[in-house]
Amino acid sequence: MNKIRVLIADDHAILREGVRALLAGTDDIEVVGQAADGREAIEACRRLDPDVVLLDIAMPGLGGLEAALELRKGGQRARVLILSQYEDREYVRRLLKAGVAGYVLKKSAGSELVGAIRAVHRGGLVLDPEVARAAMEESGAEGGGGDPYESLTDREKQVFRLVAEGKSNKETADLLGISVKTAMSHREHVMEKLHLHNRTELVRFALKMGVIRMES
Repeated sequence: MNKIRVLIADDHAILREGVRALLAGTDDIEVVGQAADGREAIEACRRLDPDVVLLDIAMPGLGGLEAALELRKGGQRARVLILSQYEDREYVRRLLKAGVAGYVLKKSAGSELVGAIRAVHRGGLVLDPEVARAAMEESGAEGGGGDPYESLTDREKQVFRLVAEGKSNKETADLLGISVKTAMSHREHVMEKLHLHNRTELVRFALKMGVIRMES
């Protein structure tokens, strides 16, 4: 029997080890690698070709959303399952639009995680019950007004998030593997498309749209 090959990406080593230990008790799942941030996850995906990637949202550098967008952009076949502490419906909605296959809360993972991995590997969509209803209600209530954030390309969404988090053009370029000039160009396009004039407005918009969170 071919085992489901899983990559775990989370910036907390203790959580990665806990998930690895949990999955070690199964006969059909094999952990083939670990990553501490989004960039490591992308590189590990290209190298290891896993079936399923477990991604945390809040990681240094590239977070879960940015990494998911990059994997989609790169045509990676791995199915992405988000393992997060956040129940924020905006996060769920944007991640679903980014093509993730599931969203499971860390507090309720446990043995449910095994079933979620099997389900997304089969091609299913898995949403934690606590966030599923809110996400679906939000999706149905969007109406025809449109979401300005969705006018951005995947790369522009990545740049938008990194700039909103306070990254410089050089840091953004390094994290995304692009030139500083390209990073600056994407930033300018983001500002134009969203009709923003400075970083303060950009951060305010990012918070309003649920792209970043105000941490305590």
